[in-house]
Amino acid sequence: MNERLRTAITEHGLTFEALADACSVDPKTVSRWVAGRMPHRRHRWAVANCLAVDEMYIWPEQRTVSATSELAASQPSGIIETYTNRASVPRDLWLSLLRDATHQIDVLVFSGTFFAQTNPHIARMLRERAEAGVRIRLCFGDPDGAAVVTRGHEEGIGDTLAAKIRASLTYYRNLVHVAGCEIRLHDTTLYNSLFRYDEHLLVNPHIWGQPASANPILRLRNTASSEWFAPYTASFDAVWATARPWTPDHRHPYKEH
Repeated sequence: MNERLRTAITEHGLTFEALADACSVDPKTVSRWVAGRMPHRRHRWAVANCLAVDEMYIWPEQRTVSATSELAASQPSGIIETYTNRASVPRDLWLSLLRDATHQIDVLVFSGTFFAQTNPHIARMLRERAEAGVRIRLCFGDPDGAAVVTRGHEEGIGDTLAAKIRASLTYYRNLVHVAGCEIRLHDTTLYNSLFRYDEHLLVNPHIWGQPASANPILRLRNTASSEWFAPYTASFDAVWATARPWTPDHRHPYKEH
């Protein structure tokens, strides 16, 4: 709960509806801001101006965000954070990056099981982003492909990886006909799992013989000086170009046409 925002609204004798009208948003959006969601920059400025308070007073965490942006701008790699393993990435970060994406979401994985299991509303949220005009590309490993067989052997889990992919795909079967959302299957050696949200990119390097979840994550931000962002996103495009569209069999969700 953003108590400072709620108090400022109350002290100015405003309702959520009045503030929403002043900021040209839906009242439900204001409710989300009060509940703790971070508004876009233009809305933060509009709220602060309407309530005659400093933006940093209402959202003090912006100081950290600004410092992080400055760090990214000064790093040729574009790295702004690193995590020991995937479990170390805050769940709120995954959610906020997805919610705040305005033009592009790309995901490249073998199974990506955690992506759905840690967020039971993933399909709905992706649909909402697509309906808002965001281009969504989800690329999973082909459960019948040679690359998945090799990876399963390297991890010592045999056919389990293929089964995990089929199970993971069931979460997204209702997205295949959503405009702006595409799902494909690749059969390539995957050196990194990639999660792109506009100009933010989470890179999960793969260490031989270990599951992706046990490997570190690099968080990159695309800036004028960043050198790593473009090669990673280009690698996604290269894999995507060779992948085949996935069409689920709704009678048997674990199968495909």
